[in-house]
Amino acid sequence: MTVKPDDHRYDLLARADNYRFVAQPEYFRLPYSTAQVVEAVSEAVAAGKRLTVRSGGHCGEAFVASPDVDVIVDLSSMSHVGYDEERGAFEVEAGATVGQIYRVLYKNYGVTFPGGFCMGVGAGGHISGGGYGPLSRLLGLTVDYLHAVEVVVVDAEGVVSTVVATREEDDPNRDLWWAHTGGGGGNFGVITRYWLRSPDAVGDAPEEALPRPPASFHVARVSWSWAELTEADYVRLVSNFLDWQLRNCTVDSPNIGLYALLECFHRSAGHLAMHAQIPVDVPDAEERMSWFLAELNEGVAVAPSVTRRRLPWLATSQLLAIPDVGPGAIGVRRKVKSADLRGAHTREQLAAAYRHLSRADYHCPSAAMEYIAYGGRVNTVDPAATAVPRGASLKTFYMVAWTDPAEDEEHLRWIREIYRDIHSATGGVPTPDEVNTGAYINYPDIDLADPEWNTSGVPWHTIYYGDNYPRLQEIKSRWDPRNVFRHAFSIRPR
Repeated sequence: MTVKPDDHRYDLLARADNYRFVAQPEYFRLPYSTAQVVEAVSEAVAAGKRLTVRSGGHCGEAFVASPDVDVIVDLSSMSHVGYDEERGAFEVEAGATVGQIYRVLYKNYGVTFPGGFCMGVGAGGHISGGGYGPLSRLLGLTVDYLHAVEVVVVDAEGVVSTVVATREEDDPNRDLWWAHTGGGGGNFGVITRYWLRSPDAVGDAPEEALPRPPASFHVARVSWSWAELTEADYVRLVSNFLDWQLRNCTVDSPNIGLYALLECFHRSAGHLAMHAQIPVDVPDAEERMSWFLAELNEGVAVAPSVTRRRLPWLATSQLLAIPDVGPGAIGVRRKVKSADLRGAHTREQLAAAYRHLSRADYHCPSAAMEYIAYGGRVNTVDPAATAVPRGASLKTFYMVAWTDPAEDEEHLRWIREIYRDIHSATGGVPTPDEVNTGAYINYPDIDLADPEWNTSGVPWHTIYYGDNYPRLQEIKSRWDPRNVFRHAFSIRPR
């Protein structure tokens, strides 16, 4: 299906998740099959048109909706999820959303994969960037279950074809599979579908092809009032959280099943919040949660509000989903940043965060930075086995959301300054070192390529890919020699 500007559906397609960027291509193509993707790409390449691709539309920058894009291939109609008996793996089309994948895998087969908690994110970009989520400490990353990927590619002569690349050691296309284990979307071709299977799975039964999630979780929701929170309390609270995570992030820790996300909202939101969960079948699960909560608040003068309950896994997986109000409302403009940590933030960094989060001259309840539990099984995989960098024990995520275009500069300035000041010792960005492992490519931030905000001298691609970038460049040169698939942070051919 082709949608042009005179079609009443064009305006809907022009706006994805982030209303800061409104697409203006000559037309959208909405294929229903891989063959139609081949046709769409062939047509654009033959006409010399610049094209980009999207699945869920959650890109944080204008990589898809860039003003110079002529054609957008929208894969949202390609959303099948099912078991492929021939490959012995689950087939997931690129337009399937995380929420849809969870529901189909669990309700039909009793299995899951360690994906994220934003239910509307499309598989195309989520998996290829090295997706993670609340089960990653227990199960690893999405790419640790990537068995194969189907990609529509363009060769040096402009010929368009379909390639299936697998993780099998003797696959001549294995390098293309590796590139999709953390290399990010929109780099090598159009991803049309993935196949997911545990690397240690035995047999052909779908119920054994992927891990089973814990049946239910003990969940805690905690909040601290900003009105009572001093800088000393804030620093102590976050320090306690970081210290506990770093002491309990190895795969053999008895607390590895306890996942937590600390949301440090701006003071105008009225509170800080935390979500924590632990499988009920973990020995002493409720007691472990109580111990964690007690350690978290040790030395903090503010008594938190705590709600605890037991929920089935599928319900638990959706507790952190972005709601349909506030930052999840239609028409929202967004900016995000990230930094992955192997060590704790210093007292000076926490003080810098407090200073920006408590600013009286700034008002935005959705402005926040988050500390997210990570590590565990993620770091049992050889760093060279996949394209996504390993070694982090925590993730940080910075976000701000608003609706009025007239406020763009105000909110962009706030998030840029808090990020810069927290990372001031390393040039305003999380350059890989003994504390930072870099940033997460699925949270792209164009400021990392801007010398005003990155004064470290370390290029953006090192921050996102570390030592893996040269290999990704070689693969790019082989599979996309004409650089058809490109955006501001795409892999550059050698």
